[in-house]
Amino acid sequence: MNGSTTMASDTFRIAVLSSTLLLGALGVWQLASTPSVGGRTQGLPGPVAVAKVTWEMLSEPFYDRGPNDKGIGLQVLSSLGRVAIGYGAASVVAIFTGVVLGLNPILLKAANPYIQILKPISPLAWMPLFLYTIRDSTGAMILVIFMSTLWPTLANTAFGVSSIKRDYLNVAALLQLSWWGTFFKVILPAAAPTIVAGLRISIGSAWIAVVAAEMLVGGTGIGYFVWNEWNNLSLTRVIFAILVIGVVGLILDLGFNRLAKAMAYTE
Repeated sequence: MNGSTTMASDTFRIAVLSSTLLLGALGVWQLASTPSVGGRTQGLPGPVAVAKVTWEMLSEPFYDRGPNDKGIGLQVLSSLGRVAIGYGAASVVAIFTGVVLGLNPILLKAANPYIQILKPISPLAWMPLFLYTIRDSTGAMILVIFMSTLWPTLANTAFGVSSIKRDYLNVAALLQLSWWGTFFKVILPAAAPTIVAGLRISIGSAWIAVVAAEMLVGGTGIGYFVWNEWNNLSLTRVIFAILVIGVVGLILDLGFNRLAKAMAYTE
């Protein structure tokens, strides 16, 4: 009973503190904003102006009136589609490569210097090369997402597999399991928590990369929407899009957080 009361009390305190922080942030934002002149904001728009734009944009999120005038729902779906392709392909490559490296300590040590060199390179640094070689903006953006996603998952997978108790692998060999049988029945279950941790980091990197890539290349997507509205000097829509980017990123992270908790091993 005491435990339930304490948990409820903590939840209430967290909710109150979170609400206080939100109200404080909105107050600071309002003070920093510029009053509108003749119905038009000359500087930083305030929360009320952004709220009005948010209502307008969310009331019709899937309209399509031409290349430069699409609803926010279509823009987000376009970005998520690119993320799904690049992230999915990179995850498959990273997991299989990580398993191979994790099972071969010598190979892992030999490959590690190259991984450490490639990992800190900004994904956008690859964009000119991809645009030149494949000459397709959508493909280039997907490859940028691929590069941003690959390394966290690969490193976490290799670490997780190398940490598997050798007894598990010896039992698999004793039972004469095939490589694929060992992979699905021993390696993946044992290394799942670290693999999911890498996937969680990677999805955040992929979402950041797609926004930046779309701002550079254009077309459709939430990143292009931000840049296009900046060119139109519509700061209210720019701030609205920033909030949308944050909310979508939060939802993606929460999904992987739940998956990580489901995969966590507890005695």
